[in-house]
Amino acid sequence: MGYADEIGTDNKSRNVTGMEGEKFAPPPFDGDMVDKMSESERNIYEAGIEKYNRLGWKRLTVVLIVEAIALGSLSIPSSFATLGMVAGVIMTVGLGFIAIYTSYVVGQVKLKFPEVAHYPEAGRLMFGRVGYEIVYVMLGLQLLFLTGSHCLTGTIAFINITDSGICSVIFAVVSAIILLLFAVPPSFAEMAILGYIDFVSIIVAILITMIATGVRSSNEVGGLSAVDWSAWPKEGITFTDAFIAVTNIVFAYSFAMCQFSFMDEMHTPKDYTKSIWALGLIEIVIYTITGAVIYAFVGQDVQSPALLSAGSTVKRVAFGIALPVIFISGSINTVVLGRMVHGRIFKNSPIRFINTKMGWITWLVLITIITWLAFVIAEVIPFFSDLLSISSSLFISGFTFYFPALMWFLLLREGKWNTPKNLMLGALNLMCLIIGLVTLGAGTYASVDDIVINYRNGSVRGVFSCASPE
Repeated sequence: MGYADEIGTDNKSRNVTGMEGEKFAPPPFDGDMVDKMSESERNIYEAGIEKYNRLGWKRLTVVLIVEAIALGSLSIPSSFATLGMVAGVIMTVGLGFIAIYTSYVVGQVKLKFPEVAHYPEAGRLMFGRVGYEIVYVMLGLQLLFLTGSHCLTGTIAFINITDSGICSVIFAVVSAIILLLFAVPPSFAEMAILGYIDFVSIIVAILITMIATGVRSSNEVGGLSAVDWSAWPKEGITFTDAFIAVTNIVFAYSFAMCQFSFMDEMHTPKDYTKSIWALGLIEIVIYTITGAVIYAFVGQDVQSPALLSAGSTVKRVAFGIALPVIFISGSINTVVLGRMVHGRIFKNSPIRFINTKMGWITWLVLITIITWLAFVIAEVIPFFSDLLSISSSLFISGFTFYFPALMWFLLLREGKWNTPKNLMLGALNLMCLIIGLVTLGAGTYASVDDIVINYRNGSVRGVFSCASPE
């Protein structure tokens, strides 16, 4: 499928059957350019089209699971400890269903405008070139932050698994190299094969953590009834604490930001609704059970990531099992960013298909640069919850909430405002818009405030230091 960078290019050779059709196959070049290709270039072009048009809805679900169900699930129990059981469940379930709806809106935009290959191109549809560039930078930074957060989690995992005095920066370098290696395959259909390992990895790690914390609490004096958990927010909760907890839940529902890229490889894009409902419901169930059960077993002392609460021996096993999800899920963010940048640089060249020598050279250089930048971010913000929180506030607030709401108002709404359908959907999208803007403003303030407090108190290691990260 295409990496079309310019909306409104010549569509005369595009094979687009419309919203109810079976396939979208917009070529990356217009018809005249294809006609002028040499035979060898045309072969590369046709092989590229075939390579990036193999994703069905089941594989899309797997790819979405790889991208979505990872670090988010590890931060949920600590959010429950801050918000309390009642608010934690309400926020996890409520934000989950809202994320499913906004993801549905994103898919509708892709069906209506099949030439949109990445989120920034939807920004162009709404706000022109300025919108394209703003969303492009936001998406690029968010993907860097995501890869960085996985690099940080890999560092935490290796420190706990080895229980050694090796400098943490060395483990961070090792994590970055592994993330780079997993990002080498440029096709999401190829990445989907690893998704099954990824999903089993996180589920088993979560189950081990649940069982271990439950057994340990049962063996303590007073048993499970003595665990210090509450239905209500913890005493003395501050605005910063509360919003860090909320934005950690928001982080867990970030799958819409890569949806345009994933759908661009689908052979039947209209089937995307099956994927987002499957993923959304799986996420809601996993996150709610993970947050509630681990919080009920551990109480206020639950740590983030949650695997740290499993006890010295079990947490080493849990982190070992979680290594695939840490690195596979992290690398897919590198692939999305790499595809986006590579497609823009070589938008009028067969190099974009990454099936030639020069295509592979430029791809490997690009993902190496991306991984290095992500490593730097992980070292500059070396604490798990705040890294997720600032990422959620600055970027996911837009991709999951206020951008889809604006898409409905500017791109999808049809008919008069006073129809029952438009009034209902208008109210729903206005709510999504408000949620996104509040998360952007209040969440960013809370994240920065917490980072400043952590550095002031010396509760986290310094930049590029050998001390253990949070």
